[in-house]
Amino acid sequence: MKYALTALIACGLITACTTPPPPAPPEPATLSPVETTTPAAASSAAPAEPGAPEGFDYDSVFGQDDRPAADYDQYEVRKSKDVLAFTGVAPGMTVVDLEAGGGMYTELFSRVVGDTGKVYMQNPPAFDAFLGDAVGKRVDGRLANVTKVKAAFDDLSAVPDASADLVTWLLGPHDLWYTPDGAEPGAMGDPDGAFAEIARVTRPGGSFVVLDHMAPPGSPATTGGDTHRIDKAILIAMAEANGFTLTDESDLLANADDDGSLNVFDPAIRRKTNRFLLKFTRN
Repeated sequence: MKYALTALIACGLITACTTPPPPAPPEPATLSPVETTTPAAASSAAPAEPGAPEGFDYDSVFGQDDRPAADYDQYEVRKSKDVLAFTGVAPGMTVVDLEAGGGMYTELFSRVVGDTGKVYMQNPPAFDAFLGDAVGKRVDGRLANVTKVKAAFDDLSAVPDASADLVTWLLGPHDLWYTPDGAEPGAMGDPDGAFAEIARVTRPGGSFVVLDHMAPPGSPATTGGDTHRIDKAILIAMAEANGFTLTDESDLLANADDDGSLNVFDPAIRRKTNRFLLKFTRN
């Protein structure tokens, strides 16, 4: 799901998702629409959210520093601290951040995993036009533990087999069925091939976390290229077919007032969509 290039830059070029004219990577992850809010309040207490490593203080990675100022406008509205806790990301982990967009979540993962961890920041080549130099500005000379990966979703060859403790795809899976303007059909990658690659790079016992806009149950996968939504049942079936088991689900970003019929960029629902958050474990 995506937005206009100027909007993306104004929003800090966040994380994963593309959308019809104009395309743009990921929301909470993904380059999705962002809402302006105040930074998450700092706390000295360790989080007690489900999935959080015992004793790890996620507040510690939200302090003011040299990251893009727009990040701080997004954390609270995206409930970023709670999303981090749900993923279970921890120091020393290897993380693959799919459809990272401008890297808001990449930066958070980088700061959590620390010097002993590693983050792969993946974006498809079709995102080059609207990402511009945002990825380089985010990573180069700043995040030494981040490796940039520019490849379609079905080609994660830069990531070794069974090396990832955590793979995330935040507000982007629906883009497997989306064709950006000027791109060839299938430019984002083959859906079955993408899930096979995710399974290949995830270690046994590792996690795969998915966040996306919910389409009405029973909607075809092609809805992803139309309204920029996906029926979570489709992603669950694809993950399970590739050796994953659904082990956790959160309504953190759910909105029962959204019936899933509108395009996620419709002013009536933009930034207020019903979103599902799923965690799978690699068998």
